[in-house]
Amino acid sequence: MRQMYKRTYLTALLLMTFPLFLRAQGQGTEMADLMRSNGKIYVVVLVLATIFAGIIAFLVHLDCAIKKIERNKKS
Repeated sequence: MRQMYKRTYLTALLLMTFPLFLRAQGQGTEMADLMRSNGKIYVVVLVLATIFAGIIAFLVHLDCAIKKIERNKKS
C-alpha cells in the first residue's frame, strides 16, 4: 500500500514539473544564460533541490508520526 502512495506522489511530481522542462528548453532567458555561463545556476538548483528534499522528508516524518499516534489511539 505504501509503495503505491510513493509511486503516485512521484508520478504527480514528474507530471507537474514536465511543462517547466519544456518551457525551459524552448526559450533562453538572459539571466539564465548569465548564471549558466558563471556556473551559478547549479548552486541555485542545488539549493532548491535541498529545500524540496527537506520538505518531503519532513512530510514523510510527519506522516509516520501521525500513523503511530493513530495506531496507539486505536489500541
